[in-house]
Amino acid sequence: MKRNKKFKSRSRDDNKNSPFEDRKKFCPFSQKNSPKIDYKDTKLLSRYVSEKGKITPSRISNVSRLKQLELSKAIKRARFLALMSYTSKNFY
Repeated sequence: MKRNKKFKSRSRDDNKNSPFEDRKKFCPFSQKNSPKIDYKDTKLLSRYVSEKGKITPSRISNVSRLKQLELSKAIKRARFLALMSYTSKNFY
């Protein structure tokens, strides 16, 4: 026996309630006039490191795959040369 479906199957696109879901994600380093990734620029690199010292993943920071590799390499190089700490040690 066949059953007739009276309801229309809902796709994933129909359930968008947030205005932020339609926003296009872009890489902050692939734009024109964007900053260059350099291990000596610790202020820029520290934006992509969490408080516990973990490198922020690209799905959260919206950095492209190739730029994420450059970014992680620069962070690791800055840590090795003691320009950045491996963890944020705040002793007050």
